[in-house]
Amino acid sequence: MTTWLITGCSTGLGRALAEGVLAHGDNAVVTARNATAVKDLTDRYPDTALAAALDVTDDTQVSAAVTAAEERFGAVDVLVNNAGYGYRAAVEEGEDGPVQLLFDTHVFGTVRTIKAVLPGMRARRSGTIINISSIGARMSPAGSGYYSAVKAAIEALTLSLRREVGPLGITAMTVEPGAFRTDFAGRSLTQSGTPIADYAETAGKRRKENDTVHGTQNGDPAKAAAALIKVVESGDAPYLLPLGTDAAVVVRSALDALQGDIEEWDHVTRSTDFAD
Repeated sequence: MTTWLITGCSTGLGRALAEGVLAHGDNAVVTARNATAVKDLTDRYPDTALAAALDVTDDTQVSAAVTAAEERFGAVDVLVNNAGYGYRAAVEEGEDGPVQLLFDTHVFGTVRTIKAVLPGMRARRSGTIINISSIGARMSPAGSGYYSAVKAAIEALTLSLRREVGPLGITAMTVEPGAFRTDFAGRSLTQSGTPIADYAETAGKRRKENDTVHGTQNGDPAKAAAALIKVVESGDAPYLLPLGTDAAVVVRSALDALQGDIEEWDHVTRSTDFAD
């Protein structure tokens, strides 16, 4: 039986994935900063669900969650780094404390959990690590520079990790969800408290009070969960998996635009070599 450790299970995609994994018959270590938020899952699945309090910015809690998983189920077969939240601000508006916490949660929190599970995965020569990114890493819209940056960092980290652990029988992959009907644009969205008027028509249009998509997103979290389970069971997970039709469109458009820039400026690119 496969054992999953999923961060950020109180709501959203993490919650949907935990429910999907448990309904599928697998074991799941379901985590949240407040473990009571996932107690209903352990009540419904007492034999296969383990709740753990986990703030991914806390080294001690990360270590304790992985230890608890190994003691209860023997191993962590699949790690899903899902914990996180949104942050909107123009780059100039970004406040040091919130920005540092954003990076600590998304980037260094992901590193903490990866480091905690890898010794066991290496010993078994098997395992899957799934890092949840966002189409923000591809789009980088005005007002989401910091959030896009943490997700881009996760994607680059994952690609190197994939090349390092692949020969050891371990898979690392990145998931880029589009807009899913979760509370991401609601409770889970934060923003700078000091807006600058000059950015009202750019970053300002993405401020929380101007968001009109919350509750109307096209993505179904339950279907995303089913897709991830299918990919893990395939044994052939890709490096990058967009989820949602909007994600597919964004990724292809971004790649096309990048290719266009590279071709247009190729003569300048090549002009910087030493002449033969």
